[in-house]
Amino acid sequence: MTTLALPRRTVAIAGQRQSALAGARQRLMVGLLLFAAACAVIGLRLLDLAVLHPADREPDALAVSGPQRGDIVDRNGVELAGTVDAVAVTVAPRKLVGDPAVLARKLADILPDRTVQQIYFELVHPGTFRYISRRVLPAQATRINALGEPAISLSREPERLYPNLDLASHVVGYTDIDGHGRYGMERAVDGRLTAPGSRAAPVQLAIDSRVQQALESELDAAKTKFSALGAAGIVMDVHTGEVVALASLPDFNPNAAGHSDDNSRFDRATLGVYELGSTFKTLTIAMSLNDGLIKSMAQKYDATAPIHIGRFTIHDDKGHELRKWATVPEIFIHSSNIGTAHMAAELGATRQRAYLDALGFLSPVSGELMERGHTLYPAANNWGEIATMTVGFGHGIAVTPLHLATAYAAVVNGGVWHPATMLKVAPGQAVPGKRVFSQSTSDTMRALLRMVVTSGTGRKANAPGYRVGGKTGTAEKQQGGHYEKHVNVSTFAAAFPMDAPRYVVIALLDAPHGTKETGGFSTAGMVTAPSVAKIVGRIAPILGVAPDLEHDIDVSGMLGLVANAPEKE
Repeated sequence: MTTLALPRRTVAIAGQRQSALAGARQRLMVGLLLFAAACAVIGLRLLDLAVLHPADREPDALAVSGPQRGDIVDRNGVELAGTVDAVAVTVAPRKLVGDPAVLARKLADILPDRTVQQIYFELVHPGTFRYISRRVLPAQATRINALGEPAISLSREPERLYPNLDLASHVVGYTDIDGHGRYGMERAVDGRLTAPGSRAAPVQLAIDSRVQQALESELDAAKTKFSALGAAGIVMDVHTGEVVALASLPDFNPNAAGHSDDNSRFDRATLGVYELGSTFKTLTIAMSLNDGLIKSMAQKYDATAPIHIGRFTIHDDKGHELRKWATVPEIFIHSSNIGTAHMAAELGATRQRAYLDALGFLSPVSGELMERGHTLYPAANNWGEIATMTVGFGHGIAVTPLHLATAYAAVVNGGVWHPATMLKVAPGQAVPGKRVFSQSTSDTMRALLRMVVTSGTGRKANAPGYRVGGKTGTAEKQQGGHYEKHVNVSTFAAAFPMDAPRYVVIALLDAPHGTKETGGFSTAGMVTAPSVAKIVGRIAPILGVAPDLEHDIDVSGMLGLVANAPEKE
């Protein structure tokens, strides 16, 4: 019985196995088909979101679509701009469960920068995805999450952060809400900051945060003291063109650039153009020396009386008239418009224009920033004798302070003009530059500039031990197409140490007011020269320039050619 039963049981089991295997294959095929179909649906949906409805994408999808923005640091590696994860509040209006009016009021209580009306508009929008706020603090995010509205989402996205607030704001700049550079270096090197690998190699600026803070602090103190409309300042390496500090006041907080006004965002150092007055006399004398027109410091020019030419009269400031044939140092130290005009006329329009072009004045100011001013100067066919004379002492031509900085660097560094740069220059990698003045011209000009500070209108710029040299420039401000008497742009252009110049310092006050301390004067010698002394005293130790009270540039051969030097201009 047992041996006969086994074959039948074996046949039955084999048939069941074949049937089971066939069913499993069918189920597997159906599963595979369903999986493939699901993948196809997901793929089509992703294609729809990416191509047909990009506006409906969630912020996380947007955040991973490109590389994170690189950092900006100063020359010592101090972070000036970086990227952090921020929280964004979004809503899917079509999925809203609660009453939008009630929800709008609750959200407005949590988000003080958004009104009930603004939030309500987003909640009832016909779209599938809307932003309510893109900069939410963690505590605010926690409260919003506690509301329990399923249509509200909290997501992370990159946020640009400027940890030093308004420090160097005009240089660093800012980005828009989507992370694109819109101002300053953020705009100038936007492509580099967003390139693959940018997070590993930050953009390093020439700015030194410590020098920048000192410059801004002293300019702000002067702006406040003399109730000026604005101020600008620059510290530049004379051998590389590196801008170690650049300030424009008033400034702004790039973390909230949209809350600042146009006046605060206007860069007076690189975009504003001004007639910078007697600071141009330095350039006129350098041009005349370089072309051999001035053969000796004892050479004299007629400063006996005002120059009448056509309907114009060129005269010296009241109380500072030389009324004699004056030597070159006297003309410079007394800041004589008459004497300088005669020098410029002797030089001629063609040579004057060529020198100004070589010094970068006839082109937009150099440097990476896109906020760049264009010089206002006479047309070539209108650059006659009158224009030549007035341009010679800084009137009839309007330039940026950064233009002036690069020109003064060339005057004192041995005669080589370098374009300005906002980026740190590696040792030995400076742009070669181009020679404009001879070494001997530069040596003579350094002595003359030092004399202005030791014996002339720039006495208040003297910083003991740092051998400052420079030139005052006080020009009436143009407003409404005419010059306003007693409304000045007061500038001091300096360099230090003059026996071996390393840095140029420019300080400008826009429409300062005289005080009792200055005798009511708002001239450069009274209001900006003192700031330069303070700036140099603060930044020199930072920059490695040690004070030395024992050595100075030799000006003894010129002192005997000067008498009764003024103090106010």
